[in-house]
Amino acid sequence: MDRIEAMRVFVTALDEGSLAGAGRRLGRSPAAVSRAIAFLEAHVGTQLLHRTTRSMRLSEAGERYAAACRRVLTELEEADLLAAGERAAPRGLLALTAPLVSGARVLRPILDAFLDLYPTVKARLLLLDRPVNLLDEGIDVALRISHLPDSSLVAIRIGEVRRVVCASPSYLAGRPPIHEPGELLAHACIAVSHLGQDAWSFPQRNVHIEPRLSVNSVEAAVASAVEGHGVTRVFSYQVADEVRSGRLVVLLPDAEPPPLPVHLITPEGRLSVPKVRAFVDFAVPRLKAEFARRAELTRGSRTARG
Repeated sequence: MDRIEAMRVFVTALDEGSLAGAGRRLGRSPAAVSRAIAFLEAHVGTQLLHRTTRSMRLSEAGERYAAACRRVLTELEEADLLAAGERAAPRGLLALTAPLVSGARVLRPILDAFLDLYPTVKARLLLLDRPVNLLDEGIDVALRISHLPDSSLVAIRIGEVRRVVCASPSYLAGRPPIHEPGELLAHACIAVSHLGQDAWSFPQRNVHIEPRLSVNSVEAAVASAVEGHGVTRVFSYQVADEVRSGRLVVLLPDAEPPPLPVHLITPEGRLSVPKVRAFVDFAVPRLKAEFARRAELTRGSRTARG
């Protein structure tokens, strides 16, 4: 059996989460997929996957080998496309990752429009509120909201976002005004755990809150705030629609920390791949426009109290 083809089968099984799923995607039987993985295990002399009738997980050696397989397959694809030069049209599987909310609300509609324009391209969008190693996971493009460390990744800045405190008009009615961060201690706070649960930092001070509600989902925190159950703190783009409709208002505009940059990043060399180049050219101006629109909406409704 060809080792490169067996690597493709192995990586596809990981992406699909099962041997049967890999077989459906590749047009092969589960037995053929199992033989390809057994071939690789015999070649490297160790077990790559722990398989049962209901689950499949990588061994420790399998994790290292999977990352290496993705790099090898990516480099082979790049070599083929570089040889084809400008004659190569965008095609194949485009792998992307983004945070949950920005991926669902901002990136996903742009990706849908791109796929409508390029029918020979397929996409896999991984939505996670944690950094992903692009090379190890075989990711072509990532949306990142943070200051980026120096690396070999190519980064294109597409905007910035702010951390904003907001609440619904119904919650604020009849409650103590909020003129400065310390006054949040007199209010029911709704915290998003991965955005800072116990302390909300502001330029002049940190406010150590005791959340009335703590959740690990931005969508849940925003929904609770919209329904009038308290004050929450999220990124500006995450509440732009709610602010536009008047369901939430932005508080403490003069106490906001410096904004965080938003980038579209891709591994060095991937921009030479037609599907990646086409997506970046298509997405960058649209992402810039959408993040700018959402930023303007949340600036336009700022209030010192609510």
